[in-house]
Amino acid sequence: MFIRKEVVMDKKLTVSLSKDVIERAKEYARDHKTSLSKMIEAYFDSLTRENAETDEIEISPLVKSLSGVVDLPADYDYKKARTEHLKRKYA
Repeated sequence: MFIRKEVVMDKKLTVSLSKDVIERAKEYARDHKTSLSKMIEAYFDSLTRENAETDEIEISPLVKSLSGVVDLPADYDYKKARTEHLKRKYA
């Protein structure tokens, strides 16, 4: 099942932010080839989305096929394994 979005006309919103935050946000948006408006809309959308709506998101066949591929022991410490890996990598 896919989530159907209703088409709604855009409205303007005025916010006050520090100059430093605005400059960093503009740079981030430019680096990610998006606009500040789209970033803010996505952020507010993720904050206000109801849990029931996110339960309806379809899991792709690829993700389903990858579920359960790795079988780790119950006492596996991924943080320790990562630390050991990085020690070997940068030794």
